[in-house]
Amino acid sequence: MKVKELLRKNLSIYEDYAPEIDRATRWAEVMLGSIEAPKPFEEKVPPLSLDPIFQGMFDHFPSADEIYGMLLDKRHLPLDSSFSAMVSILAPYMSFPQVEYILQSRPSKDWQPADLRRLRYVYSVKKKVFEISESYGGLSFMPQSFFVSVFVGEATRASLRARGTNRSDNKKDEMRPSDSWQTDKVSNESALHSLRKSRQSSSHESLQRLSPLAEHKERGLSKFLSPAARIASSTNIVQDGNITRRFQSSSRSQGVLSKESENYLNDAFDVGDSLLGPEDVAILLQAGLTSAMRGSTVVQLNQRMLLDLMASQPRQFALAVLCEIGSPGGQGNPRGLTSALMALLDLDQSSFKDFHRLNIHQLLESWLPDLKIPRREDYLAGGRWASRSYYDAIYNVAENILEEAKIYAAFKGYVQRVRHHDESDRVPTAKETEFQQVLDKRSTEDFAQLEKAITSAKMAIDNADIQGRKALKALQEKNKAISECEEGLLAIELYNSSFEACRTVLKLDKLAFHAEWFKCFYRRNYDALMVKSVYDNIVEDIDDVREWMSRLYKATISKSSPMKSESVDNLDGDGPWESFVDFKAPKIHMEQDLIDAIIELLFYDKEEKSSIKNDPLVRLLISNREGKYNFTIVSAMGVITEGKKGVELEPALRRLKEQRNITTVRADTGTARSLEYNAVQIQKAVDEAIRLKKPYGILGYSQGCPNALLAESMLLSGPPSQQEKLTSHGCQLVCRQLLFSAANGSMHGPATEAKIHRLIVMCESFFKYQQGYCSRAFTSLVLDILTGLLDSAPFQKFVAGGGGTFLHRGSRAFWREAQHLPTIPTCVLRGVLEEHTTPESLEMISNLLTKAAGSNQHDSQVHVYDAVGRPVYTKNRNSRVLEYCEMGGAIQRTHHWSPLNEEVKFVSTQKDADFGTFMCAKDRHVFPWVDVNVRFGFIKYEESTSQAECSSGKCGNSFKR
Repeated sequence: MKVKELLRKNLSIYEDYAPEIDRATRWAEVMLGSIEAPKPFEEKVPPLSLDPIFQGMFDHFPSADEIYGMLLDKRHLPLDSSFSAMVSILAPYMSFPQVEYILQSRPSKDWQPADLRRLRYVYSVKKKVFEISESYGGLSFMPQSFFVSVFVGEATRASLRARGTNRSDNKKDEMRPSDSWQTDKVSNESALHSLRKSRQSSSHESLQRLSPLAEHKERGLSKFLSPAARIASSTNIVQDGNITRRFQSSSRSQGVLSKESENYLNDAFDVGDSLLGPEDVAILLQAGLTSAMRGSTVVQLNQRMLLDLMASQPRQFALAVLCEIGSPGGQGNPRGLTSALMALLDLDQSSFKDFHRLNIHQLLESWLPDLKIPRREDYLAGGRWASRSYYDAIYNVAENILEEAKIYAAFKGYVQRVRHHDESDRVPTAKETEFQQVLDKRSTEDFAQLEKAITSAKMAIDNADIQGRKALKALQEKNKAISECEEGLLAIELYNSSFEACRTVLKLDKLAFHAEWFKCFYRRNYDALMVKSVYDNIVEDIDDVREWMSRLYKATISKSSPMKSESVDNLDGDGPWESFVDFKAPKIHMEQDLIDAIIELLFYDKEEKSSIKNDPLVRLLISNREGKYNFTIVSAMGVITEGKKGVELEPALRRLKEQRNITTVRADTGTARSLEYNAVQIQKAVDEAIRLKKPYGILGYSQGCPNALLAESMLLSGPPSQQEKLTSHGCQLVCRQLLFSAANGSMHGPATEAKIHRLIVMCESFFKYQQGYCSRAFTSLVLDILTGLLDSAPFQKFVAGGGGTFLHRGSRAFWREAQHLPTIPTCVLRGVLEEHTTPESLEMISNLLTKAAGSNQHDSQVHVYDAVGRPVYTKNRNSRVLEYCEMGGAIQRTHHWSPLNEEVKFVSTQKDADFGTFMCAKDRHVFPWVDVNVRFGFIKYEESTSQAECSSGKCGNSFKR
């Protein structure tokens, strides 16, 4: 209201254009203001394939684990014929890496000839579709439709031919492989001619149920209706539905294809007999909907062939295709599906005669018998639902489709993902907490050895802490440096012994770090190395760290009273003393004064700050010994990135290479792309890291964290060849580092989603208002343009795909299906903004997040309680695995863009320069993570370094000041 009053007083044309100005004001309010959005809540969510609702529907199909098991079993014998047939039938539902592995795992002679041809055909089709999936939409891909028509026509023709053979040759409607897959029997007929021939073979009884056929029967036009046209024109959709088909064979594989009752099979998932899987059809259909040549005959024919293929398959197949549209992972995205449905309902069919044009609404309703598909004309001015939103109505349909398509998502997970455990299986953890489960004598003896090692490690830590406190008291009294203090050197030696004792425990039990005492000591070391990293940067004058700390120090003093540092002798705050610290001249200060100032400025939480100040492990500044690390980093950066060409943390990673010979492989992730797309790029980076023949760790930043975690999950759930990339000795995954993790989503996501939805509805209302002033042709043109924009490739890839990664719905789907290794420690770096640590360019979105979530404990993008290494709101077995693996890290006083420098210079302001907002120490994002994992033995030294140390009498991982 205040804005309107201001405009009314100062804008002379306000009264003449009051409705338009008011509408523009409301748009600005929605775009720039805060908005109510649903908040996440905790819920127990098992993987869909393990959900009791769906689990029984898939028992007569082999799971991904069973498929790989049978492929690797009895390799000297040919595959069972029924298993060979089943794998070829399931192939369209598998992922491309799966089909590739299946073909490579067994020689050609082990397969049935017809099944092998089908597998090879599916492989070639999936390979072509994979190439198209990232290259469609826009003028640069205009010739693509001609290429697509070649193999779409062949795949559609082959699928319809196989279906016709199965129907005619099997009176019981039992699905079995057809001999028509033989390549020597494939004719050179055109796809259109083949489709017409398949239409002529339709039975007379089914034609009697089609209403347009009665009208045109005498003219003989009925035989030219395609499968989609027959369904779209049917008056009795229920009776004319697809008959459920089943695979049966006289020979069954043990425990995989056991015979079930007839009633049970009738309720089973129907896979159909298409050579194109739902994901393949969805990509090709979407490529046509977003094509710059939507009006061309070739594109229209491609779309028609795909719709005919969908109509020839079970209803579940069509639901699966709709689920996959605009949703790369098949998890479902209502925003992307809504746009695609709007484009599909307005499908251009101008190249077809009126009789052959499809009634898309009726076709969709045949696949969705419980839903009524909205018609655009009913929602335009003058329509019976003019007061309501057409977009809203389609969005509701999209949500219902995705809910109904959960059975497909469950089946896809069942066929594509190896589930290593059931939800009821015990979560592995440290052996010391599982001693009661040890039964045999040998294991008991092994545990006795482990128990002795644990006791020795705890005692070594206690002895080191006692000596450490003595050393700090001596440092305060003698006013000396650590290297000049005998008590301090002795404490460092004892801490080195405790590190060695912990490494011994880990050799006996690789999950020992799950124990609370181990986690506590590990985290103390991580925080100590964090302080040491900043201390070294100051002393060695690395980058702009001295300047950053000086400006941060001045800003902190101006914000509050002069900083008070506590004496080493009395660190509980009873004896405070004031000290000015000049970070630009660190040599004039004692080590402990610098450490006090660093802790005060670096960390946020008062309790954590006090604990760190009182820890002798922090104040002794213990370093790892010199040498090269046998380690590679695979980095996955944030939502806005240049991928492989990015320069995030470049100076720190370069120093890591120079000092420790650690190579960093940047994943070629994309800006605002979906989790699935980026996860595939990270897998490629893992392949590159493995070629270096070194163990590797994952470094994720912001959206890169869920991307990296999904990549790990996909590898662990994939074929054995992919699983080996995580566990193969000498080049396995050993640790994770998550910087400002967005894996649990962000309230920015739901808030932005609600804004986009409201703005679209407001735009629709505006066009209805203007409809009376415009011709019907102009109105149709505007609607076509808007539909094209909403279903364009950029919208689907970036708004519906990448934007969905911050939604709690997307986070829930990701965590629901995820699997992760229990042997990988996870470090995190979290931050909380303050007035003097907030970049000016982040002030607005920071305030919006505070209002949307009701808390200011965030870094401008994600809340501190969400930026952890485990799922917060989705509870299942995997969430407990990651909870055991999370090692933590103290909360820091920083912002979300802390790892960035060159990338944000164009938004840097004078205020940012005054406060040194972007001059953050970059080394602290990676050096402490790497060093702490070396300290505890997760990362090893290179053999050349170890041999050199042994020859000089310094064997083992010794550490120094």
